[in-house]
Parts: sequence; C-alpha cells; structure tokens
Amino acid sequence: MRKIQTQGVHHITLVGADRQTSIDFWEGVLGMPFVFEQPNLDNPNESHLYFDPGDGRLITIFTNEERRPDPVKVPQDIGAVHHLALSVSQATFSQIVERLDERRVAHSGPKDRGFMDSIYFRDPLGFLIELASYRFEPPAGISHGEVMLEAHRIRVERGDYNIQEIHLADAIEALTARSRGSLSDDRSPKNPWRR
Repeated sequence: MRKIQTQGVHHITLVGADRQTSIDFWEGVLGMPFVFEQPNLDNPNESHLYFDPGDGRLITIFTNEERRPDPVKVPQDIGAVHHLALSVSQATFSQIVERLDERRVAHSGPKDRGFMDSIYFRDPLGFLIELASYRFEPPAGISHGEVMLEAHRIRVERGDYNIQEIHLADAIEALTARSRGSLSDDRSPKNPWRR
C-alpha cells in the first residue's frame, strides 16, 4: 500500500447564493480578482466562479440566481468545514477591524494565536472566515510549515503550553544554522560590545 502524496491545495469550492453576492464579497471585500467563470459542468443550473486569493491557488464558488443570501450561521457539525483561513499581511491586518466596522460586520476582534494574529467574521452566507497574519517570515528556501514544526519541537522540549514568538525566533535560528554554511568554527551567540 502506498500514499497518495499531495503537493498543496489545488482549489477550494464553496456553495454560494447568487453570482453578484459572491463577486461583491470575494472581490469587493477580500480583494480577490474574479478571474474565470463557466457553467458548473456537473450542474447546468449553476455557474462556477473562480477567484484568485493571491497565492496561485483558487477559491471557486458555485452560484445559482435562484438562491438568495442567508446569513444564518453555517453548521459546524462533525465532517463540516469549520472555517476558511486566508492569509493577510500585518499591514492589512492592522486595518481589518476598521474596514469590517465601516461595513457593520460583526467580528471577533484581533486574536493572539502566539505565532499569528487572527480575526474571525462570517460572510454574507454565514460561513466563518478567518483572516490570519503570521508574526514571522521564514528564511529563504524554508516554508512556514518547517518553521512551525521546529517551533513545535522547541516548545514541547521546554514544556511550554503553546507556540510563542520566542519559539519561532529560536526555530528560525536553528533552521538557518542547519541550512546555511559558515566559515566560523563557533556560531554561538556573542556580545561584541563587552570588552
């Protein structure tokens, strides 16, 4: 038996209401360019809209002009999708509360997740959206996932409850030391001001 090895998220498809509600939310609120549209090839009564979230992947929405937006909370039962997390910069994150408030959209307010900042709100159809911003930038050639794995190991070794910025900084230092050579024999921390 062998694994079916994935290489990333290809796209995520959500069930939408009418076409314009999807365009207004995904492009008009979240800034995702509306890049492609065709019929839903499995259901001729639906259209299939494609939006570019900014990372080369796609968010797609099945729409039907007979469906109307219903802001009632989407069920979060076993097997259901709890929420969709989208990445934003720290500069954008600092503006989210103001931009949601001016639309009178209820939200969680900023949440400290240790390794990232998050805010939650519901789309016009009641689906929970998270806008998340990492508090770190991985070194070139190293993924966010690799930093998180190393930070997790450091956190567990130290007996800490959850990942914090100290774990991330130490993880980045360790990964850099392992992935990049140096002419120095001793790469330990130094204090060149103490003489």
